[in-house]
Amino acid sequence: MEKEKLLAIGEALIDFIPDKAGCDFDDVSAFLPCVGGAPANVCGAFAKLGGRAGMITQLGDDPFGHKIARELEGHGIDISYISYTDKANTALAFVSLGTDGSRTFSFYRKPSADMLMEAQQIDKAWFEDAFALHFCSVSLGNFPMKGAHRKAIEYAKASGTIISFDPNLRFQLWESPVSLKAAVADFLPMADIVKISDEELEFITGTNDIKSAVLGLFEQGIRLVIYTCGSKGAYAFTKKASTFSEAGKVTAIDTTGAGDGFTGAFLWKLHKNEITRQNLNEVTEDVLKDCLDFSNKFCAISVQKHGAICSYPKIEEM
Repeated sequence: MEKEKLLAIGEALIDFIPDKAGCDFDDVSAFLPCVGGAPANVCGAFAKLGGRAGMITQLGDDPFGHKIARELEGHGIDISYISYTDKANTALAFVSLGTDGSRTFSFYRKPSADMLMEAQQIDKAWFEDAFALHFCSVSLGNFPMKGAHRKAIEYAKASGTIISFDPNLRFQLWESPVSLKAAVADFLPMADIVKISDEELEFITGTNDIKSAVLGLFEQGIRLVIYTCGSKGAYAFTKKASTFSEAGKVTAIDTTGAGDGFTGAFLWKLHKNEITRQNLNEVTEDVLKDCLDFSNKFCAISVQKHGAICSYPKIEEM
C-alpha cells in the first residue's frame, strides 16, 4: 500500500480574527471566525497543495464543531477521523494583531472537546497508508488527549510512518512553563522531524546556539531539524546535510497559521521528493533546500491574507 496520506492529531478550533490590527482586545469591535488549530492548519496546507490529509480530533457537538468539520472537508481534508462529544464545547481562540501581523491569543478551552479525546478512540488501521503523523504541544497537557497522542504515535511508528513534531509553544495554556517544558521533553524523542522557531530554541533545548541545540536533538533520535527564523529565513539539518533558505520579502498582514503552513508545505514537498521514514537519514542538501524554498514561498503568500487555512495558496498559485 502506497503511503501518501498526512495525518495530524490535536486541536481544531475557531480563530476569531479582529477587524483591525495594532490595538488591544478592548478596541476591537468585531471578530471574523476562521477555522484553525495548528494541526488542522498543517492538514490544510498539505491538502490545498493537492495532497491527501486527515485530521484526528474531537469536536463539540455544537455549531462551531460542525462549522469546523464542514470547512475542513471543503478544503479537501478527510474528516472521517473526527468524533463529537456533548461533554464539552469546541475550542475557541480570540486573536489580537499587532501592526506587523504578530498575534496574542485568548483561549476558551477549559476544557474543550478535543482535550477529552481518549486513546481507545484511535484506530491502528488509520496509519497503514500514512506518510506522516504530525502533532504539536497544545494537546499534551494532563488530560485524555495526551494518551490519544501516545497511542497514535505508537501505531504510526509500527506502520513506518514519519513522526513530525512542532512544539508550537502556547505558554498561556499551561499551569507553568515547567510543565510545558516537561511535556515537550517527553515527546521530543518520539519524533523523526522537529520544527523549532528562533523564539523557542533556548526554552526547548537549553541553548541559544543552534549547532549545539541540533546536536542535542540528534542525540535524542531526531533525524531532521527545521529551524525557522521568521523573516530571516529557515534552516534544515540532518546528520549528513544542512542548508538555509531566505524568506520572501513581503508586508505581513496576518501571521496566524504561518508556521503551520510552512510545516504543511515542507511535509508535502518532502513527500513529493519521495522521502519516507526509511530513507529520511539519506535526504540530500538539494532536497532540503528545495523543501525550504517552497515552504518559504508558501508562507510569504499566506501572510499577505487574513486567517490560516483560508490564506493558504493552492498549488496553482505557487
